[in-house]
Amino acid sequence: DRQTLVAVLQFLRRSNLRESEEILRREARLLGDDLGAAALSPASAGLLGGSGSDADSGGSVATVATSSPGVAAVAAVPPAKGEARGDCGVGPSSRREPREVGSPVSSPSSKITHAGDVIGGAVVVEDQPDVSAVLSAYNQQGDPTLYEEYYSGLKHFIECSLDCHRAELSQLFYPLFVHMYLELVYNQHESEAKSFFERFHGDQECYYQDDLRVLSSLTKKEHMKGNETMLDFRTSKFVLRISRDSYQLLKRHLQEKQNNQIWNIVQEHLYIDIFDGMPRSKQQIDAMVGSLAGEAKREANKAKVFFGLLKEPEFDLPLDDEDEEGENEEGKPKKKKPKKDNVGSKSKKQDPNAPPQNRIPLPELKDSDKLDKVMNMKEAARRVRLGPECLPSICFYTFLNAYQGLTAVDITDDSSMIVGGFADSTVRVWSVTPKKLRSVKTAADLSLIDKESDDVLERIMDEKTASELKILYGHSGPVYGTSFSPDRNYLLSCSEDGTVRLWSLQTFTCLVGYKGHNYPVWDTQFSPYGYYFVSGGHDRVARLWATDHYQPLRIFAGHLADVTCTRFHPNSNYIATGSADRTIRLWDVLNGNCVRIFTGHKGPIHSLAFSPNGRFLATGATDGRVLLWDIGHGLMVGELKGHTDTIYALRFSRDGEILASGSMDNTVRLWDAVKAFEDLETDDFTTATGHINLPENSQDLLLGTYMTKSTPVVHLHFTRRNLLLAAGAYSSQ
Repeated sequence: DRQTLVAVLQFLRRSNLRESEEILRREARLLGDDLGAAALSPASAGLLGGSGSDADSGGSVATVATSSPGVAAVAAVPPAKGEARGDCGVGPSSRREPREVGSPVSSPSSKITHAGDVIGGAVVVEDQPDVSAVLSAYNQQGDPTLYEEYYSGLKHFIECSLDCHRAELSQLFYPLFVHMYLELVYNQHESEAKSFFERFHGDQECYYQDDLRVLSSLTKKEHMKGNETMLDFRTSKFVLRISRDSYQLLKRHLQEKQNNQIWNIVQEHLYIDIFDGMPRSKQQIDAMVGSLAGEAKREANKAKVFFGLLKEPEFDLPLDDEDEEGENEEGKPKKKKPKKDNVGSKSKKQDPNAPPQNRIPLPELKDSDKLDKVMNMKEAARRVRLGPECLPSICFYTFLNAYQGLTAVDITDDSSMIVGGFADSTVRVWSVTPKKLRSVKTAADLSLIDKESDDVLERIMDEKTASELKILYGHSGPVYGTSFSPDRNYLLSCSEDGTVRLWSLQTFTCLVGYKGHNYPVWDTQFSPYGYYFVSGGHDRVARLWATDHYQPLRIFAGHLADVTCTRFHPNSNYIATGSADRTIRLWDVLNGNCVRIFTGHKGPIHSLAFSPNGRFLATGATDGRVLLWDIGHGLMVGELKGHTDTIYALRFSRDGEILASGSMDNTVRLWDAVKAFEDLETDDFTTATGHINLPENSQDLLLGTYMTKSTPVVHLHFTRRNLLLAAGAYSSQ
């Protein structure tokens, strides 16, 4: 649009942005004389910026006096004060400044200045930029009485279109419904809004019911000021993936009907990711949609991810003395030795998909860690090979009389201790082996010990403190997440009180309280290498910490609702987060970028598990489905249906042959992971367009369902020999 262009050029000239003006003029092939000569008609002024009601709303709108009779208004954009974000389509930051506040028309020229700038002598006044600026985009645009007609007209058009386009275009119903409703409410047409909502809310997909419930409570302009759901919807463009043919069809229809109201919303609030190729079927679309902000843009899953495993450090295994013991027990030590060498040699090959060994600094191995690795290898040699013919035994730890309310469980890697986080703000640690839990002696007693003696580690422990259970006091709210460090010296717990605490398992006291989240912290987890840990909470961000830093090292911002669960990738270079916005994101620890966004769940995510080889991710949510993802290609590759309630626990067996899932429906289910991941169709076309064909084979993959009497399953853990441990609190109702 030439007039728009001229207005922008004039603005640049007045702001002494000569260079930008030159570039734009060269791009548009406009000469200097044209600029002065072209006067702005009042019509184009209206096109450039909001009408009177934009200014009335107290939003940040500045008026620019131009050299022509017309006046152009320029919408001010508050600078985001949030964290720096990568180019991964991340939404508003945790502080929720809007990213862009457009004027009613989508012309990019209307998004020029920063708030607080003086433009053409008019100062921009910021009045709560985060809310009013966001809402000012809903200024009066159409006749309120026609909204129902507009919507039903589009609905009729889509329902009468060809089957192949209907499924794709039906995705428009929900975002258009929400934006049109909010527009009516914002402009105080309350009765029209109510009637619009009642007439069309029943047409929306069932998985949007919870969002619609929130929406139905917004009936007055005042309600919209502080409502987060509303702000999210407004600030993050809703992403729809549509084939070019379907998009052209829609565009033609709206232009013929001159249905500007809907076309403006499409332009302003939706991000349509157009692909070339066949339109997707209803099943293919249903598999991927359902999150708060629509699907992920295809660009969001293009970055390279190093999903391979790091090379194990090589060290000499001090096997000799232990092997003599082995001889006494079994009388065949010779067989065991070559096996050990195999384990050592297997890890010497570098995985082609692994990150460089020094990509992020990892802690050095201590002698005790090396000893533990040796023990781990010995256990691995006796590990049971699982499969459809050989299912694991399951040992269930039931917390009886847990009237305090069990809210979190973790088990150490060597399966020697179990911890429970409770709603009465305590953390309780049990020993599940005959070895009792003991604290280190007092400083006075320690000074008497001979530090050179062989059994010094045994002598420093105080036998008088030995007990099966230790209770840790310190939190001031329910404990929602617990995690043991890999070396079993530390324990993390996170709570509703907004802190993450680090406890010593030598003294059973709190060492540090990490304060960063201002709201409840829902989950925390140690890195598989120790030292680093991650936490996620109600403030919609995940934070990466190191045990020796008070402040977080990284803040991962982008989710549009609470971060409900967090998991480290086995190579510790990535972190997966699941959220109540119904998406899963994968973050790069090195630079804090979001490298994958997975959509498809229809409810908040509550469990995550990486396969041992690092290639796949399994996720569970309140919708009772387990979804399987290929991390390298950024694709959904499977769906496991069977649970009837929220899935709170997921775990792969040690070699990745079996996936165990535990749910609030009081069952543990075992799935054939090998079969689920074989023969995957991950060709470039699928990756490019998202035409995923999920096999309907949940029943073939289900290897077993195990009921508890009345105990929801909150945690699962495979021991080093592939025995499955499960845990939960008995509920009497």
